[in-house]
Amino acid sequence: MAGNTFGTLFKLMTFGESHGVAIGGVLDGCPAGIQLDLEAIQTELDRRKPGQSAIVTQRKEPDSVEFYSGIFEGKTTGTPIGFAIHNTNQKSHDYSHIKDSYRPSHADYVYDQKYGFRDYRGGGRSSARETASRVVAGAIAKQFLKGIKINAYVSQVGDLSLSTNYKELDFSLIESNPVRCPDPEMALKMENYIKEIRKEGDTIGGVITCVVQNVPIGLGEPAFDKLHAELGKAMLSINAVKGFEYGSGFEGVKMKGSAHNDQFNSDGTTKTNHSGGIQGGISNGMDIYFNIAFKPVATVIQGYETIDKEGNMVTTQGKGRHDPCVVPRAVPIVEAMTALVLADYTLLNRTIKL
Repeated sequence: MAGNTFGTLFKLMTFGESHGVAIGGVLDGCPAGIQLDLEAIQTELDRRKPGQSAIVTQRKEPDSVEFYSGIFEGKTTGTPIGFAIHNTNQKSHDYSHIKDSYRPSHADYVYDQKYGFRDYRGGGRSSARETASRVVAGAIAKQFLKGIKINAYVSQVGDLSLSTNYKELDFSLIESNPVRCPDPEMALKMENYIKEIRKEGDTIGGVITCVVQNVPIGLGEPAFDKLHAELGKAMLSINAVKGFEYGSGFEGVKMKGSAHNDQFNSDGTTKTNHSGGIQGGISNGMDIYFNIAFKPVATVIQGYETIDKEGNMVTTQGKGRHDPCVVPRAVPIVEAMTALVLADYTLLNRTIKL
């Protein structure tokens, strides 16, 4: 299986399955001498872990990370950083009913067709549990990127949308509620709606907005490796993501060029930021902001028809412990993937000029 590595110089390779012994990764290319706050890394994992509130999956996993290499006396050594998160609460029997059939809108069918074999326990390698390894690596990347601020938050759940401009929001409120929406009033509406959806045995999608501040000018390359292209790839590699837009995004098509152009100030900043902090694929020093759309979780606790391995129509029902809405737990994943991209481009920038 290809596609388990992300990055060019600051490179992450992940391993493991949802219901295997452990998941983990090897982070290669991290510079030596970075003083790591291991508690901060665990805090990032705690933001992603299951069972943290009434609106997420109730699978109970401590998600404690163990480091095996690349760190000595609290600092990175410059060698590969190996780590693992042991799975402690697998309930593989919850998936025995799909051993010989395929769940709609999951990777089951295409995985089986491609490889001729699949780990049906929770989706195996295609499970979103793999993203915990990304959070560990992203937490290290954040500590490498000192000064750059990365804040993601839930801006929409179903039809409930937060229209407030991010500049008017207090990011310190993101962690004040289980939805991770920085507007308390909207957060409560979203929370109650997710609870209603859960009672129905159904799921709902949402949008995460990410804002990156204090970005230096010059990250990204002008042809195939544009900064926004790599951010798009990073976000679209996250389970359940169906869309990515940065800057003015799709709303920009409604504007005339004269209004959409970001006019310069004398210091090189711009009066507006429809470009989303990126021009010609290169960061321009303004805030980078983008939206990521997540589909409703495919597993619904309702009866449904599907096909088995022989092509027969069968009736089954979703079982197990699943998120009614994935976006609250996906916030730290979005931040982690953003940090990995920026860390990689920061190192690449050091190779282009004296």
